[in-house]
Amino acid sequence: MKYSLTLLLLLPAMLYSQIKESTLSKKVVKTQYPLLEKAFAEKGLAFGNPVFIRIFKEDEELEIWVKNNNTYELFKKYTICYFSGGLGPKKKQGDCKSPEGFYTVKPKHLNPYSTFHLSFDTGYPNEFDRANGYTGSALMVHGSCVSIGCYAMTDERIEEIYSIVQKAFEKGQTQISLHIFPFRMTESKMQKHKDSEYFAFWQNLKEGYDYFEKNNLPPSVSVSNKKYVIK
Repeated sequence: MKYSLTLLLLLPAMLYSQIKESTLSKKVVKTQYPLLEKAFAEKGLAFGNPVFIRIFKEDEELEIWVKNNNTYELFKKYTICYFSGGLGPKKKQGDCKSPEGFYTVKPKHLNPYSTFHLSFDTGYPNEFDRANGYTGSALMVHGSCVSIGCYAMTDERIEEIYSIVQKAFEKGQTQISLHIFPFRMTESKMQKHKDSEYFAFWQNLKEGYDYFEKNNLPPSVSVSNKKYVIK
């Protein structure tokens, strides 16, 4: 028990040591942290609490949710500047598709030296992608408003998003769930897309979407038989 407590106390420092910093990222967080702390407080949220991110391609939106007590509350929606390839999952290197699925962002995925202002890796390919033989790498959420397979934001928006993610890691969050959907997976939207070649895949994604909509908690996600398993 003593060892576990010691490890718990050291965790924020251990995670912080994994966070790379550049002159740009230091300048950005120095500016953004006081502004974000105020914005979070105005919504009754604590800046640095665990976060959860959702992306919706069709709506061109990225949402940041923040843990408050035992559930997550919406902090803000950000307009996505650009993504490529339309609806549907990324399957192979060079198809110019932006990924869909359930991903995990870790401290090592932050890139303060990005060519596209600031960025963090989505975690593609994940276990599901690899099980299905999908290929590709370096699929990011980044600035500069240009993309070939990534989710591009304006520089102003990525500075805010990046700062929120970094602060959560500094405060001890070990990984951030990033769920990427083609659209808001309501029954009417699913019916609209029932003839798509991706419909079976989207039905699988809908299980995770529905879990969060019902519980305001990100589900536990694993992979079995080349499909996502939601618990």
